[in-house]
Amino acid sequence: MGKAAVIYWSGTGNTEVMAGAVLEGLKGAGAEAELIPVSGIKAADALAYDRLALGCPSMGAEVLEENEFEPFYTELENGIEGKPVALFGSYGWGDGEWMRNWNERCAGKGAKLVAEGLIANEAPDEGALTACRELGKKLAEA
Repeated sequence: MGKAAVIYWSGTGNTEVMAGAVLEGLKGAGAEAELIPVSGIKAADALAYDRLALGCPSMGAEVLEENEFEPFYTELENGIEGKPVALFGSYGWGDGEWMRNWNERCAGKGAKLVAEGLIANEAPDEGALTACRELGKKLAEA
C-alpha cells in the first residue's frame, strides 16, 4: 500500500481538523500515514511518499495560502505526475473557486486525483468530517 502523508496549512484550525479526519480515514483503511504541517516538510521529502493528501484553506481572493503553502506546492507540483493525490480545505467566503483551480492545476501536472477537492465552509461539521474520512479511505485504496 505504501506510505501516505497528509500535509496541510491551517490559519484558524479548520483545515487542521479536516487533515486529522483524512488521516483517520487513511489509517482506518490500513494505510501507513503521517500528519505533517507544511512548515515541517520540504517538497522533495513529500515526494518520497507514495500518496499525498494536501490541505489548504481559501485565502484572499480564493487562492492558496501565499507565504508557506503556495511556495511548497509550486515546488511539489512538478513531481506529482502519476501520484495519487487528495485535496481538501476550508473556506469562509466565495464559492470554492480556489479548489476548482487547484484541482485543474494538480490534474494538469498529471496527478491521479482520487476525488474532486473536498471543501468545508468554516468549521467542518460532522458531515464534512465524515467526507474527510472517506477521502482518506479513497486515497488509501488508490
